[in-house]
Amino acid sequence: MRVLLIPVGSAGDVHPYVGLGLALQQRGHDVLVITSPYFSSLLDRVGLPLIPLGTVDDFRALFNDPLLWSATRGLNVIGQGLARSTTELYRLIKNETQQEQTIVVAPGMAFAARVAHETLGIPLVTMHLQPTCFLSQYETPVLHPWLTTINEWPAVLKRQALRFAKWGSDLALTPGINNFRQTLGLAPIRDVVHWWHSPTQVIGLFPDWYAAPQPDWPQNTTLTGFPLYDERGVNTIEPNLNNFLSESNERPIIFTPGSANTQATKFFEAAVDACRRLKHRGLLLTRFPAQVPNVLPAGIHHATYAPLSDILPHAAALVHHGGIGTAAQAMRAACPQLIMPMAFDQPDNADRLYRLGIGRSLWPPSSFTGRRVADKLDTLLSSSTVSRACNTVAQRFIGNDPISNTCALIESVR
Repeated sequence: MRVLLIPVGSAGDVHPYVGLGLALQQRGHDVLVITSPYFSSLLDRVGLPLIPLGTVDDFRALFNDPLLWSATRGLNVIGQGLARSTTELYRLIKNETQQEQTIVVAPGMAFAARVAHETLGIPLVTMHLQPTCFLSQYETPVLHPWLTTINEWPAVLKRQALRFAKWGSDLALTPGINNFRQTLGLAPIRDVVHWWHSPTQVIGLFPDWYAAPQPDWPQNTTLTGFPLYDERGVNTIEPNLNNFLSESNERPIIFTPGSANTQATKFFEAAVDACRRLKHRGLLLTRFPAQVPNVLPAGIHHATYAPLSDILPHAAALVHHGGIGTAAQAMRAACPQLIMPMAFDQPDNADRLYRLGIGRSLWPPSSFTGRRVADKLDTLLSSSTVSRACNTVAQRFIGNDPISNTCALIESVR
């Protein structure tokens, strides 16, 4: 079988597709990946062929835009980026699916894949990483930190909020794709968050205990679980980091604002201040060292990258942006979490971690100060209730093989 994988986004969005691609390859399938050449080094190292979409400069321009991390304007930035890439992506899909029958696996925001399914009859599996990709009138995802109580609202108010969310999504995301559809003689899209689900197969890469399927989700949806791929085995821990982890019995607090976040200077300043207040060791993870204070106090270490599955067993807590892949790694490691949600799925993940009893959050980002971070971490680290909840959640990961289950679903599509 030939499989075309089309991840869209940052490393947190690409990693699950890499893990899936390697598993499909091991099962004897021909796998190709269409994504930004920003990830060419990773794909070369793991042995997955890359078909480049756009340029590295395109990727950097998108993720360097400070409005990307705005809770109210980030979706507009995403929509503009998708508009620029849709025509090229459609052409690449069309070229790569002419040779033999190919199955396309893509997230909802790979709009060109959905159009190719519609116009060319290409089998399409929509693979969603986050529960926020399913807008439900029953258990409604938290799309903004102001909406944490939405599931306690009267039904009429919740329906109005959902209509507004769908209207906002259409306003931000559909202009580019509708312009492209017009060139193909297709009708414009309305309700994009419903249209982006494939009629063939929809997969949610999270377990039902994290987000249970709702009656108004697509009936062809199957949940397989967190994929948990993080470059382990191809990206080793730096020697200096190994030394830092082993030089003390005190587990450090790990801080990471997201793999593509270039706007995190204040995040790291607060991290250092919080560790000083707590008199606790800290590890700062970012590939953009200009964000890190020039001089770090004793007990604070910076590393560019390390697989979270390698280092979280050594951590006292994880402080991060609320990306679902990062959250899943911490859940598996029974590590308490403090979230600074900014946009997209992050507020919803923060809310779900809180309801599981394993996390707390600070919002808006302006409230993420050393004093407040230290206060929240002190509560997390001293709570036996949080510790028990973390261990309970970690047990749910034992014996599961989400990637194999996902491969089997893709193999069943004809």
